[in-house]
Amino acid sequence: MKISKGAKYLALGILLVVIDQVTKYLVKTNMDLGEQIPVIGQWFRICFVENAGMAFGMKFGGMVGKFLLSLFRILLCGALVWWINSLLKKEKTPNGVILGLTLITAGAFGNIIDCLFYGLIWDYAPFMFGKVVDMLYFPIIRSGEDVIFFSPVFNFADSCVTVGAFWLLLFHWKFFAKES
Repeated sequence: MKISKGAKYLALGILLVVIDQVTKYLVKTNMDLGEQIPVIGQWFRICFVENAGMAFGMKFGGMVGKFLLSLFRILLCGALVWWINSLLKKEKTPNGVILGLTLITAGAFGNIIDCLFYGLIWDYAPFMFGKVVDMLYFPIIRSGEDVIFFSPVFNFADSCVTVGAFWLLLFHWKFFAKES
């Protein structure tokens, strides 16, 4: 039995979302908010934080802004799924393009789950108003305790989005330039 290309990428996307959610669950249930666990000295730590807003904790518009952000994420993720599906129907679409878009979509979906359900599951917010669990911390360049070059704490889903975007920009930009 031959498995379709679409089924393979769907399985990959599901696997990435499961990895993301398992890591978030483990952090959320085994660490206290703000707790840090050194993994590689001071260069890599597991640091439990919750992000109520967008990238790097940015927020806008209070509850209305959070609702609109959650709605935008859902619509964007739906558009990505539709786009991937339409690209799979074209024989000339490179596998790398589908891979990059799958990474981005899986990452977006992982963070959508947090926003939609974590407030309900952990009983702190209504549907669509949950916080995203972040835990990966790489203070790459340090100068004493005051200056840190890269201070964001992020999660596996964020990594999927970032890697997928860089993958497309570095290796498949010609595909998108051709599509315009």
